Amino acid sequence: MTLFRGKIPTDWWVRVVFHLLFWTYLLGLPFLTWGSTEEGRRHLLQLFPLMLTHIPLFFINTAWLAPRTLRKRGIGPYLLSVLALALVFTILQVAMKSYLLGRPFWTELQDPLRVIFHVIFVTAVSTGYALTNHLYTQEKAREQERGERLQSELSFLRSQISPHFIFNILNSIVYLIRSRSPLAEPVTIKLSDLMRYMLYESAGTQIPLEKELDYLKNYVELQKIRFEEDVDIRLNIENQAGAQIIEPLLMIPFVENAFKHGVGLIENPVIDIAVRFNEKELNFSVRNKVATGSPETKDNSSGIGLRNVMRRLELLYPDTHRLEVKQEDNWFTVHLNLQFHR
Repeated sequence: MTLFRGKIPTDWWVRVVFHLLFWTYLLGLPFLTWGSTEEGRRHLLQLFPLMLTHIPLFFINTAWLAPRTLRKRGIGPYLLSVLALALVFTILQVAMKSYLLGRPFWTELQDPLRVIFHVIFVTAVSTGYALTNHLYTQEKAREQERGERLQSELSFLRSQISPHFIFNILNSIVYLIRSRSPLAEPVTIKLSDLMRYMLYESAGTQIPLEKELDYLKNYVELQKIRFEEDVDIRLNIENQAGAQIIEPLLMIPFVENAFKHGVGLIENPVIDIAVRFNEKELNFSVRNKVATGSPETKDNSSGIGLRNVMRRLELLYPDTHRLEVKQEDNWFTVHLNLQFHR
């Protein structure tokens, strides 16, 4: 039978080590300091029940008072409650000491410094422990909230990607149908393959690079069928994909944007796509000619795919990607470098 399943959290170990060290020090140090003589040992054993009252003081503060007061009312009311708790335990320990030593209560009350010191020490340590736990819990809750917002935003962005691509690819089929091209049927079949990938195979968090490259090849083949010899379409993929994994649909929005804005009223249009990669990183680039002399008319959906993929790169590869987008000499160029997740 397995006692623990999965990895024990680091904060659990920190708490265990803290309690072992703290209680060993608090309950064991007096015996090391004053237990060298018979009289000292007898005196410590006589007061040992008094020393054990530090345990409920500590845990009443950290396990009961802090959760009920600190998290609900704030630091001010909590510190006042801690002072009241310390006063109660000071009176309790003075009373216990007088009983254990057989002395009058008022006599012990006249010299309570040792008791007060120990109560203040345990109260201060337990208060620091409670405040640390409070701050850690708050930070952990904020991290969880950030993670949930991140996942929600990614889900929203991914839900926008598929319709965006579908609409643009359907335009290709409409074009072929209107021109009565015999290629309409094979293009439709290829579209079904693309849609299957977008809706099902890319539904996971990450996918093998090989599948993403196959999708890219199919998309380019579809565009080659559509444009035939009217557009010079180049696709160069270096190396053979292995065990690399990647977030799905990262490269396609840039390719789709090149086809959307790199054909039409452009002389000798060219779409040039290059993919190079190894075990650690991927280098992807796409460039297309742009029209000169007349401003481009954009529809309402223009740039949706690019904005989405840029945002996804920021969220998923915050420190492991570099994206360059530039336009010069009648060429629009995108270059993406990213480190594969391990």
